[in-house]
Formats: sequence, C-alpha cells, structure tokens
Amino acid sequence: MISPRTLRNLKREFRQSLLAKIGIIVVISVILVAAFAPLLAPHNPHQQNLDDSNLPPLGFSKQTTETSTEMVDGNIEIVNNTTYVEAQASHPLGTDQLGRDMLSRVIYGARTSLLVGLFGTMLATLIGVTVGLVAGYYGKLVDDALMRSADIMLAFPSLVLAIALVGLFRSAVVNIPDPLVALGIVSGMPAQINLPGTVIVVVALVNWVWFARVSRGEALTVSSEEYVKASRSVGARDSFILRKHILPNSVTPIIVLATIQIAAIILLESALSYLGFSGVNLSWGFDISQGRDYLASSWWISTVPGVAIVITVIGINLMGDWLRDALDPGIEGEGGGV
Repeated sequence: MISPRTLRNLKREFRQSLLAKIGIIVVISVILVAAFAPLLAPHNPHQQNLDDSNLPPLGFSKQTTETSTEMVDGNIEIVNNTTYVEAQASHPLGTDQLGRDMLSRVIYGARTSLLVGLFGTMLATLIGVTVGLVAGYYGKLVDDALMRSADIMLAFPSLVLAIALVGLFRSAVVNIPDPLVALGIVSGMPAQINLPGTVIVVVALVNWVWFARVSRGEALTVSSEEYVKASRSVGARDSFILRKHILPNSVTPIIVLATIQIAAIILLESALSYLGFSGVNLSWGFDISQGRDYLASSWWISTVPGVAIVITVIGINLMGDWLRDALDPGIEGEGGGV
C-alpha cells in the first residue's frame, strides 16, 4: 500500500514536472492503443492489397518512373514516364510493399512491444530480486557465488547474449485469444494475440542481473538495521525476515528500475524482431526490417514503426524519471527533489 508521504511526493513531482506529464500521457496513450487495437485499427494488419502497395502517408506523394517502349518513326524507343502516387485517406500512414495498412500494423505492434516489455520485466524482476536479496542477506560464499554469476552475464553484450539464448531455446509463440474478437465486439480482425514466448524468457534472462545488483545493495543496507537484528534474536526464520522486512524496504529502487527496464526490453525486443528472431510478424522491429530495402523509395515503412518505438521509449523513461524523483527524495530531479 502506498504511504501518504509517497503519495504526496508523487503528486508534488507531477505538478512541478512538465516532462512527467508528457511521459504519463504518452504511456497511457500507448497502453490504450494496444488494449483496444481491434477497435482502433482501420484495417486488418495482415490484409494484403498489392494494388495499394507502397502508398505514401497523408501529406506526401511518391514519384515513380515507369519504363515502356514506343514505336517512333518505325523505331522502338525506350520511354521513361514519371507518375505521382498520391496518399489515400483510408491509409493515413501509408502502406507497405504488400499493401498492408501501416497505421493498423503500428497499432497492433504496440501490443507485442508492451506485452514483451511488461512480462519480460516481471520475470526479470522475479529472478533478479530473489537472487539479489538472498545474496545480500546471507553474504559470504552465497553472495560471492551468486554475484559472480551475475558478473559473467554482464560480460556479454545484451544483444549477442539474447541471440545466443534464442538459438538455444528455439522460437516459441504463445497464442492468446483476443477478448474483443472472441466476444464478437469486433469482426474481421486477428482472432489471436501472438506473444513471442521465447523472447520474453530471453530478455528476462538478459536483464535480471540489474535487479540482482540493486536488490543486493538494498539487502546489505537493510540487513544491518536494528529491527532485522531484533527479528533474528527472537528466532524469526530467514524466509520471514526476507519477506516481511528486507523486501518491503527494498522495493522503491526496484520499482524505478523496473519502469526503466521496460523501455530497455522494448528496444531489445525490437532488435530481435528486426533480426528475425521473435517468431511473430506483428512487431515494430519486424516492420522496420521489412522496410529497409525500400528506404529510398518508401521511407515510411521503416520510419513509422521507428518513430513509434522512439516515442514509447521516451515516454516510459520520462515516467521513470518522475518515479525516481518522487520515490527517492535524495536524488534531485527536474521537479526539484528534497
């Protein structure tokens, strides 16, 4: 339960920080877009229409050159005809090389990125906090063994390690029925939400070390407090002390770190999707990869999902800064920490 003091800090920092307001608005908007994707998407994101391929976004036009042959004075000559492709209101962000609506794909791609970011962070938090608290509480050989394993993980670049783990576990996709489609509220949209299960596990295994290091430091500090020593003196079990004393008093930096790690995991998931390791084709990283061969002629195929990633990550980081300033008054932030 949030204490009155914490609630006051959150309200004060929110009132004083314009960036916090922007971050929260962005994050809430992305969450709502992802949650109600079937209602907001104008087209089925898988629907192909080659007649409308590579349409530009509204406000832009595309110049194409068509080569044909004509008979001129008895001779066959090659003629280059320049035509302009105009945007269509039915595809406000344009279409890709297969005629799929980019707005719909960006809306559905938000689901993949947010769910991977959320579930990956939850799993990384569970693993890392458990390891960190145990290491910090018991110390000595237990601490050395657990934290040296964390140091080994940190020795590898995150993306390289993630690719290696994906190759080890193979690609697995978890299909979840879309509630809006299953209830008959929306028709003509994908009936299932495809979650890259392997990617969720991999990003958690790559990022748990950060939670372990933070929670270990907190456990070392809290373990020396008098109330912990008093619990030991009356015969309280270690599991009870960890659950009732160490963890509740270590949760503040863990919450802040978890918020920031969601953004980092979204970037990692996008990189894995770009490289073709996610196993799903409704992802911002996948769309960026599909448009890389068309950057010169149809830049929006890669740019639109890229902008979505940038906006989402910036919004989450701004919200993380707000939480840091409010929950840790010792750190000065934009809102003027105490």
